Amino acid sequence: MQHEHQFKTENLNDASINLREEIEKYVYYWKWFVAGIVISIGLAFLYLRYTTNLYEVSTTILIDDKDYGRLTSELSAFEDLGLLGNNKTNLDNEMELLKSRSLIERVVKDLNLNVTYFDEGRLKNTELFQQEALIKLNFFSSDTVFYNVNTVFLIAIKSKTNFVLKNAEGNEIGTHVFGENIHTEFGDFTITPTALNTNMVGKEITIRISRLQNVIDRYRRQIQIRLVNSYSSVILLKLKDPVKAKAQVILDNLVAQYNNDAVEDKSVIAKSTDTFINDRLKIITEDLYDVDKGVEDFKTKNKLTDISSEASFISQTNASIEEKIMDLNTQINLVNYMSDYVLANIEGLIPANLGLKDASVSQNTLKYNELLLERNRIFKSSSALNPIIINLDAQISQLRKSISQSLENFKSVLTISLNDVMRQEVRLNSKITSVPKQEREFRDIQRQQQIIESLYLYLLQKREENAISLAVTLPNAKIIDKAYGSNSPVSPNRKMVYVAAVLLGFIAPFGVIYLLFLLDNKVHTRKDVELVVKAPMLGDIPNSKSENKIVVSELDRSSIAESFRLLRTNINFMLSSVKEASKSIFITSTLSGEGKTFIAINLASVFALSSKKVLLVGADIRNPKISEYLKLKGSKGLTHFLMDDTIKVTDVVESVAEYGFDMINSGAVPPNPSELLMNGRFSEVMAYGKKHYDYVIVDTSPVNLVTDTLLISDYSDLFMYVIRADYMDKRMLEIPKIMYEEKRLPNMAVLVNDTNYEKVYGYGYGYAYGYGYHNDKQKKRWSTKSWFKKTNG
Repeated sequence: MQHEHQFKTENLNDASINLREEIEKYVYYWKWFVAGIVISIGLAFLYLRYTTNLYEVSTTILIDDKDYGRLTSELSAFEDLGLLGNNKTNLDNEMELLKSRSLIERVVKDLNLNVTYFDEGRLKNTELFQQEALIKLNFFSSDTVFYNVNTVFLIAIKSKTNFVLKNAEGNEIGTHVFGENIHTEFGDFTITPTALNTNMVGKEITIRISRLQNVIDRYRRQIQIRLVNSYSSVILLKLKDPVKAKAQVILDNLVAQYNNDAVEDKSVIAKSTDTFINDRLKIITEDLYDVDKGVEDFKTKNKLTDISSEASFISQTNASIEEKIMDLNTQINLVNYMSDYVLANIEGLIPANLGLKDASVSQNTLKYNELLLERNRIFKSSSALNPIIINLDAQISQLRKSISQSLENFKSVLTISLNDVMRQEVRLNSKITSVPKQEREFRDIQRQQQIIESLYLYLLQKREENAISLAVTLPNAKIIDKAYGSNSPVSPNRKMVYVAAVLLGFIAPFGVIYLLFLLDNKVHTRKDVELVVKAPMLGDIPNSKSENKIVVSELDRSSIAESFRLLRTNINFMLSSVKEASKSIFITSTLSGEGKTFIAINLASVFALSSKKVLLVGADIRNPKISEYLKLKGSKGLTHFLMDDTIKVTDVVESVAEYGFDMINSGAVPPNPSELLMNGRFSEVMAYGKKHYDYVIVDTSPVNLVTDTLLISDYSDLFMYVIRADYMDKRMLEIPKIMYEEKRLPNMAVLVNDTNYEKVYGYGYGYAYGYGYHNDKQKKRWSTKSWFKKTNG
């Protein structure tokens, strides 16, 4: 268990180290992140500076969902008049009505929202509204042509009285005076200033006229309507617009238009009844005049003054019968009026509360009117094919038939009752045959007069009651809060934009760097090599920014010099099993340019510093670099020795006193390098080196390009395979892998050259060993990283 716990702990430590290495890989590019964040914040600032702000305005209204006529206790006094109904408001229908095209159209026309004004800016135009616009466009006639116009023109104000009219391209059309009638293809209009001040001079206002239907569609999409919650009748209306004052006016006007429609709908019955009563009053007034004129003529002709005193006995006896006759005749006339009206007005509302004493007729009439109103309201935002409309039409038709039938039945009942009362009157008249003929004739005239007069007074009373009904009609929506909006824009959200900019400024460089890492197929560290090549690792040489090719000297304590000293120690360890006093070290690589010559020269120098005799052999005779690196003049070298049997080894050995070692230069580039290396004379060079020197360091050709190195590999005690970081493709690691696994290079070990410690690990080479040129700086960084490790440990 203890071993298992220890194993898990080691794995966790490895994971944390790997995570830290991954983070440090990105920290190396910290300037990218800083630049990305700065650029993103700058772009965010420009975006916010030149993006049009949107302000949200909202208003709340309470929809009447109680029985109509019971909104307030003050209206209860009118319930006995039958003026108030019991219409239940459907909130879904009301919300659809608030967004209906017809309602939005009236708002757009009322506020001229199809005409917008903009202040010309260098990069963006700012919308102006009402007094801010400085000018106002006035059309003489708003017809179909005007509402289908989609155009833009500019007004350049030159003075308090003059302006220049320009087209959308900025070309001048003409100079005009404020208030002047201007003729255009889409109608005549005038431009008037909204305020006379000196600030308006020099301003250039853009006027945009949009198609009415486009404006209506835009506001239908922008206006949001929803219930505050499912348990109330409160509706919330919201609108986002670049001009807060404009949005407030639009919402307030929308609610006002909606209330006007609701009042009109509720007043339809009362208005229809008023029309019916006024028409009947005109006819009855004429009838009443004719009857009064008859009474006057009768009294004049018969020279009568006070007939009532002479017939008091008859009047007292016949009073009750006459009252019944008048009442029945009144009801019959009302039935006739109602029947004629129902037949004449097939799709109209039926006058209600005329005083018919048949309850079924009154109830059916009220129900009919309610259904007809509901049908008309829904039909405004629907069509005749709507199932609700079809259902309502069926109910309305059935009720109309029922009303007509009820009127006929009621008329029959009234006629029977009237005939019965008339028979009673006949029996009474037989008892008063002694009454003069004039009395009887006057009684008939007087009865007719009273019937018409009572109907006339009754209609006058109903007209006043109907006027009260019109006066107390309340709107459908009560405004809880008028349109209001904050001075802070809701779009764009400044905080979110800046947060997104910072995130984008961080993510964009991260993504680019991650993509570069993803597409990067180069060898960077010894770990990359160790994953593929299982050969012993001699170490790695950090990259050097020095132009000097010889980076090792006696007093040099730079990081690269220390890395060569460490390399020397590792080589001695690798050669500890070699019994011979002199050791041969061959240096090769996969490709040209991986720094094997650089390694060979500095390795020779570092061995020389340890008081060892070192011979450096330039065996890369195809592409010699040693003389160039050491800045030596051309002289006889290895190729001369291999080609000329008369030349001795000592003839081509030259001393590099500055660095303390001897060297055999590569010599001239031969046409047949492989054959030269195979002619057997190279063994004399190696034998001479083994005899006279402690170390023989041979710079050979790249193994992937030519076979030269493999031809002389048997002379090596240690084969150093150089792999250059940030240069060699990882796919090429298969070559040293094969060389090691097939033992084609004896005692092969790998050296990674040109490693960028700061880029790969986040610290310099000196940090790893506590030495180096930037020792103080590295120690400070080590202290900081140690603190980071402690706080995260």
